[in-house]
Amino acid sequence: MEGSGAPPGKRLLVLGAGPAQLGLLATARELGLYVIALDRDPAAPGFRYADRRAIISTEDEQGIERLAGAEGVEGIIAPGTDWPVAIAARVAERLRLPHPLDPEAAALTVSKIRQRERFAEHGLPQPGWQVVSEAEADVAVPAPCVVKAPDRQGQRGQTLVQSMDQLPGAIALALAESRSGIAIVEEIVEGPEVQVGGFSVLGRFFPLTVTDRLTADSPAFGVALTHVWPSEAAGDDVFRVADAVAAAVGITDGPTHLELRIGSGGPQVMELAGRLGGGHNAELCREVVGVDLNALAISAALGEPVEESELRPEPRVGGACVRFLVPPEEGVLREVTGVEEARAVEGVRELWIYREPGHAFGPFRIGADRAGAVLITGESREQALARADEAASLIRFETVDAEAVV
Repeated sequence: MEGSGAPPGKRLLVLGAGPAQLGLLATARELGLYVIALDRDPAAPGFRYADRRAIISTEDEQGIERLAGAEGVEGIIAPGTDWPVAIAARVAERLRLPHPLDPEAAALTVSKIRQRERFAEHGLPQPGWQVVSEAEADVAVPAPCVVKAPDRQGQRGQTLVQSMDQLPGAIALALAESRSGIAIVEEIVEGPEVQVGGFSVLGRFFPLTVTDRLTADSPAFGVALTHVWPSEAAGDDVFRVADAVAAAVGITDGPTHLELRIGSGGPQVMELAGRLGGGHNAELCREVVGVDLNALAISAALGEPVEESELRPEPRVGGACVRFLVPPEEGVLREVTGVEEARAVEGVRELWIYREPGHAFGPFRIGADRAGAVLITGESREQALARADEAASLIRFETVDAEAVV
């Protein structure tokens, strides 16, 4: 563990210091908090915002509880990744710390199967699905379909199955990644994907942003390449469904990140997370409607009141997007060039490079493989997308052959 002198302010423990936590960690530092961050990766980029860092996995519940107790933290938060959300809620309850989610609601947000069951109980629109526990299971969901590990995120253990002969291999992969030893097979819903970012206060859900989620094709099926605001696909029914989903899961306070597909019969719920979106969604929200979701999530974690007046979205720009940077397929990173030129592109608000020299790139398959991102605004959605293309084209990840490094 490493640390520097403590600034004035409350002590906040942040579970994770990777790309998904960068915005919240930066905000916590700006607010003058004493930031304790943990991650199993010593090179996690978010450590630069921490006053104290700990090399602990975000899934090590006992280690997290010991650290929280020893540091005397006043709040604990798990932004951007699913599984630690439930850990944060349980640890907070045992240490009698404030927390926006109770352990039961948090457990629902990290299990796709438990979510599907709850959605069915409340009659919420969702794709057909089936739980399986062996590769050769009798599956009633027809191909094409998607096979997932129900307790993973970021496309880990996920496969798009085009024909039934591919199903056993896809199930075996999902079972290997699954924490619970089961997999879920889901019907494909044809239609665009959207994300809803919102926040709840005392049981009232406030939708803040709806973005279109543009994704990669196989073999990186489902990995987001761009989040675009405003959405071209969503209608008012998206807000109605998002409100009903948050209520069904029992989220009364704190942030919510919801993914839906807009099918021929309307929005279908794909999955819910009781946290901030992991793709710089909070930073996008701040730029487009002036609501600082990172600061609000920190307030909720510390037990500080959030006023409804802080949740009134007021559009500030005509369009915006987060464009993720696709890494080279292989090689060891030597340097990243063109960053300052990209920052100079009109409309660029934030630019993140996730990897340091020495990082070994592999095939681009899951969300964690992305190499960086740029947040950019414009007078229209189309202008924001064009500026993002320009900025992304300027950045180069220069690599050398891995054998040459050895």
